[in-house]
Amino acid sequence: MHEFLSVDEQLDLLQKGAAEIIRVSDLRERLEESRKTGRPLRVKAGFDPTAPDLHLGHTVLMRKLRHFQQLGHQVIFLVGDFTSLIGDPTGRNVTRKPLTREQINENAKTYQEQVFKILDRDQTEVRFNSEWLDKLGFEGTIRLASHFTVSQMLERDEFHKRFEAEQPIGLHEFLYPMMQGYDSVALECDVELGGTDQKFNLLGGRELQRQFGQKPQIVLMTPILEGLDGVQKMSKSLGNAIGIHEPPAEMYGKLMSISDELMWKFWALLTDLRQSEVDGLQAEVASGALHPMEAKKRLARTIVADFHSAEEAARADENWARMFQQREVGEDLEEVAVTYADLVGPSGLPGGLAIRLPKLLVQLGLAASGAEASRKIAEKAVKLDGEVAGNATIPLEKLPARIVVRLGKRAKVAMIS
Repeated sequence: MHEFLSVDEQLDLLQKGAAEIIRVSDLRERLEESRKTGRPLRVKAGFDPTAPDLHLGHTVLMRKLRHFQQLGHQVIFLVGDFTSLIGDPTGRNVTRKPLTREQINENAKTYQEQVFKILDRDQTEVRFNSEWLDKLGFEGTIRLASHFTVSQMLERDEFHKRFEAEQPIGLHEFLYPMMQGYDSVALECDVELGGTDQKFNLLGGRELQRQFGQKPQIVLMTPILEGLDGVQKMSKSLGNAIGIHEPPAEMYGKLMSISDELMWKFWALLTDLRQSEVDGLQAEVASGALHPMEAKKRLARTIVADFHSAEEAARADENWARMFQQREVGEDLEEVAVTYADLVGPSGLPGGLAIRLPKLLVQLGLAASGAEASRKIAEKAVKLDGEVAGNATIPLEKLPARIVVRLGKRAKVAMIS
């Protein structure tokens, strides 16, 4: 019989970073039962392999799966190879273009290679929902559909908005939450994890389990992770993402560029520290016992070590310190540390790494306002590393970056992290 930690100790880790649990009292009860019987909880999270590469935003759910795994529970990494044929309508105001079986299988292979950077391969049950959904057949699908009503489906935010705006809703899209709910029935789940944007689907699973005579699953939702700009959801298309396959130095530099405020969300959602430990770190920073930059460096080392190794994380840390904290410049210029997030603007910037030069000039104190900075750029009065700046948007090769910025006779070194 497996010996589990006390329920309070388990909840200290499981509740960390959770946006909502339906319901905490049910989870406590299920954990108590698990301790008495020695039976691990069956915990699943589903992932539709709609894109080949993962970024840190995708790993929030995987991290929470890992926490259940570390506590001795059975985690199920569910590949939605069948539901990907429909396309998840979550967050979509248009019908998603379905993928081919070949694309899905190729993406699923990549997902599995990447997910085991977080989960223990030997302790993870990998399942594909085509296993039971392929067998459902047309009769089974009709019987399953009889458990739902059109009015229930139109309660879903995306469908309701599209219906009100007279935008098309494909009938096949109604099948998605139904199929996701049936996954929980087929796997007899105790707990299902998902983002807050998945609430409708997750609750559908609870209801369907009740109708199939099963105990309804507990739903644990995680928040959506913002990207480097600290405003918009982490997304490769917005250029604010950190890919889990990126080189250690690049990953480390990007992590050092986030705001101090966002750092605590990253600690909660992207590490294995318990909530009590994160609270302790935050208290140290608030009291002045720990400098925020040191807390951020610790975070960057922790995350890089997870996806690469402790040695590569230490090397990235040393390289960053050498570039930012020890580097000498030819002129006796003031060095100013600024964060990338402060330079991209509230709407971020499309494409790769780039900053807004007027914001940089204001941050460095070389211009009193964005309007003055824009005027000086137009007058060709601004130089970057000795070259006249011709544009207000400046591409960066990588983070961290070091730029000598000159306006007239005044110059400063921008240390962008």
